[in-house]
Amino acid sequence: MKLGFLTACFQSTPLEDVVRWAGANGFQAIELSCAPMVPGGRSNQFDVANLNAERAAAFKELCASCGIEISCLTYCDNPLDTDGAKAQAVISHLHKVIDAAAMLGTRNVSTFVGRNQAKTVMESLDQAVPIFRDLLAYAADRNVRIAIENWPGVGWPVEGQIGNIFASPMVWEAMFNALPVDNFGLNFDPSHLYWQGIDYMQAVRDFGERIFHVHTKDTEVFDQAVARAGRIQPGNHWYRYRIPGFGAIQWPQLISCLYEQGYDYVLSQEHEDPIYSGSDDKVRAGLTLGRKYLSLISV
Repeated sequence: MKLGFLTACFQSTPLEDVVRWAGANGFQAIELSCAPMVPGGRSNQFDVANLNAERAAAFKELCASCGIEISCLTYCDNPLDTDGAKAQAVISHLHKVIDAAAMLGTRNVSTFVGRNQAKTVMESLDQAVPIFRDLLAYAADRNVRIAIENWPGVGWPVEGQIGNIFASPMVWEAMFNALPVDNFGLNFDPSHLYWQGIDYMQAVRDFGERIFHVHTKDTEVFDQAVARAGRIQPGNHWYRYRIPGFGAIQWPQLISCLYEQGYDYVLSQEHEDPIYSGSDDKVRAGLTLGRKYLSLISV
């Protein structure tokens, strides 16, 4: 397996410098954050809208010179938004991300299914199926796979409501049954399953062939906060995300299970640990700690 990270965790370091740092510090892969570029926005987003063959070749050459593989292009927003114009803008940008993946020779694009805020989970699923049928066909024509991240997005944007319906194995199964194509799978993140009380090991056993990419993010639960206010308190202050090895996920067992199910690709840190955030220096420290831990327990 290779160790990498999602580039979204950096706030001010230019993307090219992120690639150089990754190669110089023991990483073998990066997962590119591909949100739309905005004036005054962050410099570490990969600009898919203005990508052409020449720019793609130059970026691939930089990555190769640093010993870095591009494991996934990630753009997570809501293609089911109640506002039709917003939803269509997300879908349009996803097409650009897929095109960019093809130009870079990267097999994986990661996103959310999202949710229509005016509909139930199952109604939103029915809405999602034709949208993703078209996206998957578009991706297949370019030899690209779509891997959905299983973040629930509670409170995104409606308090108490799941913002991304693709959050549990029940919905995964329903969508995979509705869209039985080979290029539809998971960007598997155990941290979101853990705090929901879902057996993440069993999820790997049940959906192993659908796991295209893996996020190595840990979860720390504050039992006293749960005992005092429960698990549906606004703001989700009863848990926080951690770098791998600093929370409750059983990483040796999980990585062994992934390998047993045939996954032998990238373990990508989606760094959201608040202790190692706030500056790019802290982010680098957190990613380094996570890499050192994962390097001890992965093949």
